[in-house]
Amino acid sequence: MPAPTPIWFVTGAGSGFGLEVTSQLLAGGHRVAATSRNLSPALTDLAQQHGDRLWTAKLDVTEPRTVHVTVEQAFTELGRVDVVFSSAGFGVLGAAEELSEELLTRQLAVNLLGPIHLTRAVTPWLRAQGGGRIIQMSSSGGHVPDPGMSVYNASKFGVEGFFESAAVELAGLGISVTLIAPGGTRTAFNANLAQAEPLPAYADGVLGQVRGALAGGMDETALRHAVAGDPAKIAGAIIASASTTPAPRRLVFGAAAHEAITTTWRQRLEALTAQRELALSTDADDVLADRA
Repeated sequence: MPAPTPIWFVTGAGSGFGLEVTSQLLAGGHRVAATSRNLSPALTDLAQQHGDRLWTAKLDVTEPRTVHVTVEQAFTELGRVDVVFSSAGFGVLGAAEELSEELLTRQLAVNLLGPIHLTRAVTPWLRAQGGGRIIQMSSSGGHVPDPGMSVYNASKFGVEGFFESAAVELAGLGISVTLIAPGGTRTAFNANLAQAEPLPAYADGVLGQVRGALAGGMDETALRHAVAGDPAKIAGAIIASASTTPAPRRLVFGAAAHEAITTTWRQRLEALTAQRELALSTDADDVLADRA
């Protein structure tokens, strides 16, 4: 008897990768619990097309109590959830000193604390049913610094750190974790960037160049290659990863992302290697004596 088709729980399902993954899952015969801060027309259309195979709920991942209630409703009404795809997020552009307190707080609340709230909410349910999989959207920005995206980078570096550790904790419970790190992708991410009020001090620097490029100042060919990721292909690869055993800890999508992350990791390893003797020399004298 064939295994039942996995049931997915998706956050940020109203747009971007969340919507694309939800659409492909439904087309493939899956049941999906799709959540979004606002139920977009696209998600409403999917509900009309697919009937009770699509379970929907409004969910703001920054509200822990609501996250727990929505997760409980989904697991209870659907019977189980096999894959949790945490996709809710957005980007903020601006130098660190340009950002308002509201933008800074919202960025970290949605991109970092939101996935943590979700993981804490789904873990007891996944544990009780004997396991499952968590797939978390990260970014090449969780490894490579981007000028003007310091707080976005902070949120994604934080996501990487949290899920690397949580994956070790959850492995013994049959819960696997995969981080998704795409580069520039042809979603509405850039168009929907929340932007801080520019300060004149940054106009002539690299941040000014970034703002100019986003405003249409980049060569068309360069722009196509900088934002080359195909959302449909990436969504298909995300879905396929859920049936891969063992679960990949991280998937990087896009040639530019792969090259940038490789270069960054290599540079960090070289710098770390060069500091080895200094690192060892700062141990306590009794440990140095034992090592001699």
